[in-house]
Amino acid sequence: MKKYFGFLLLVLLPLNAYSQQNLSADELFVKARTAAFDEKDYTKSIDLAKQALEKAPNYTDISVFLGRLYTWNKDTEAARAVFTELGKKEVQDEDYFIAYASLEYWNDDNTKAIEIIDKGLSYHPNSEALLLLKARAHYANKEYQEAETAIKNLLAINPKNTEAINLAVRINDLAAKNAISVTYNYSHFDKQFPDDWHIVSVGYKRVTPIGSVILRANYANKFAENGVQAELEAYPRLSDMFYLYVGGAYSNDVGIFPKYRTGVSLNANLPHSFEAEIGYRQLYFSNNIWMYTASVGKYYKNFWFNIRTYITPDNKNISHSYTGTIRYYTKSAQDYFAFQIGTGISPEESRNNLLENETFKLKTFKVGGEYNFSIKRNLFSIGTMYYNQEYRPNEKGNQFDVTLGYTRKF
Repeated sequence: MKKYFGFLLLVLLPLNAYSQQNLSADELFVKARTAAFDEKDYTKSIDLAKQALEKAPNYTDISVFLGRLYTWNKDTEAARAVFTELGKKEVQDEDYFIAYASLEYWNDDNTKAIEIIDKGLSYHPNSEALLLLKARAHYANKEYQEAETAIKNLLAINPKNTEAINLAVRINDLAAKNAISVTYNYSHFDKQFPDDWHIVSVGYKRVTPIGSVILRANYANKFAENGVQAELEAYPRLSDMFYLYVGGAYSNDVGIFPKYRTGVSLNANLPHSFEAEIGYRQLYFSNNIWMYTASVGKYYKNFWFNIRTYITPDNKNISHSYTGTIRYYTKSAQDYFAFQIGTGISPEESRNNLLENETFKLKTFKVGGEYNFSIKRNLFSIGTMYYNQEYRPNEKGNQFDVTLGYTRKF
């Protein structure tokens, strides 16, 4: 029996080699793609691609694919040799420029990648893939204004490009070195309090090599009394994927504001246009209130979906709030409509001094909208929010908020 199988093997191997030699370049190309994508066997795929090129040395698509295979197989020099040879032939295929620039981008030579991309854009000025890769390369090089220009050009071509909007939001906060902002919030209560609330915030943001820093002064008139608060926030970048939120505030007008406020969150820009955050917020009035927060977001075309929760444990129970947000981006990361709905009170809101009297443990429903738009480096926002809150057990009241904001980047 063993002799029989050995004989079959000796007969079939030459037949298999003979049949493969008689395959066309296209057929070998198909087999190479199957080996790469279905079998994840890059060595086999490289061998098949080489056989195909022996039959058709000027088949550009196969050469580009071979360069990609070497890239995926971490054979950088072989990949670069393939792309360099194609460059000598003055190849103008869009996929060639994408593959070659991706090789250099993945190997942290962003300047070389941008050089290749710019040449590709001279032939394919409306290439979304090249413009997105250019924005990413400039972003990795911390050239935020150039990255913003590339992403704006892309969104002008296709405002529903999911990856572009995701990146545009990240670039937006870093493209201008400085920004000043003014925000006004007005709150009216039908039952809970006899006096309306007014809050004015003035802030200055500075972009540093490690991330942005924001200094803010808040003035409030609540309960017919005045108060001020100093606030400092920072968003240090840890890597292309991770960054931190670190914030703190102080006020001597306890009751209008908490005496101290701190917060830290770890944020992640995840694959497939997802993002996530986990962290804590702490407020101190006459005692500490600790809140733990988590959120997950997803970009889809020119939409952003986000859900966030705050959890506040104490000795008796665990209070929690949930907020869902949807944004619809129009022409840029600074231009969007937003809709928000949720339950409970967030320490991020201007009403956070209500946490002092444990109002946050009662039932609250909220719904609202926001519109942000830009005119060159001037950013405007208008928002409104409705709250229906159980401010005492089995007693509910309504609150109506209007918020106006202006930011100037320079």
